[in-house]
Amino acid sequence: MISLSIDGGIAEIVLDAPHKLNSLDEQALKDLSKAYDDAADAASRGEVRALLLRGEGRAFCAGRDIAGVTPETDDVQAYLGGLLQPLLKKMSAFPAPTFAAAQGACLGVGLGLLLATDVVYVAENAKFGSPFANLGATLDSGGHWYFTERLGMHRTLDLIYTAELMSGAEAVAQGMFSRAMPAAELLANTREIVTKAAAGATSAFNASKELVAHIRDQRLGLWASMEEENAEQARLCKTADYSEGFRAFQEKRKPVFKG
Repeated sequence: MISLSIDGGIAEIVLDAPHKLNSLDEQALKDLSKAYDDAADAASRGEVRALLLRGEGRAFCAGRDIAGVTPETDDVQAYLGGLLQPLLKKMSAFPAPTFAAAQGACLGVGLGLLLATDVVYVAENAKFGSPFANLGATLDSGGHWYFTERLGMHRTLDLIYTAELMSGAEAVAQGMFSRAMPAAELLANTREIVTKAAAGATSAFNASKELVAHIRDQRLGLWASMEEENAEQARLCKTADYSEGFRAFQEKRKPVFKG
């Protein structure tokens, strides 16, 4: 089950099937995609200025729900290429800052959901890696690229061959995610940060979001990325939030951004 709530400029999307560690079948991916569409529509009306993704229970998402999958007839390309990859692209392009709070198992598809999110906070006891050695399958959902990018070839293949898992604390220490926190504090701390972001200069945040994506995907160098920064700054200087930020600084008060 996927739920979406919108309150105070924040969309909160919850993976709510704790009895199966929030694993996702085809229908769940469709429901999750619709939740992001609905949240994006609300963002276009100015009703959403930040998004939080989380999982209910002791796991964020243990991956694909394979309980009812028959290997001989499984159309894995339809699941991964037809449903999952378009969803991850949609998540990555969401028109506001996105955050995830991840605890417990974050594997396979669960890892992919995190990779498509702007900022990821994890519980110290979260679990990351490639359990697929025990299934005769391979790491999916962008995991090969991300692990190789962050951990290097040798550590990536070590995780794949052994099926050993890293803790959230280890993953953050190796540069995979933003911050690790005690599990009991994860959601409250994340919500506090998301609330602050939702009150921020959303247009400026989105400009940085797009620039970071360009640096990643197009491998921009220093001067090329600087040119994009200059263009974005010139565009932002015509916005109300830019004017408000400068006036607030000059008047020594807290800015009130409208997004």
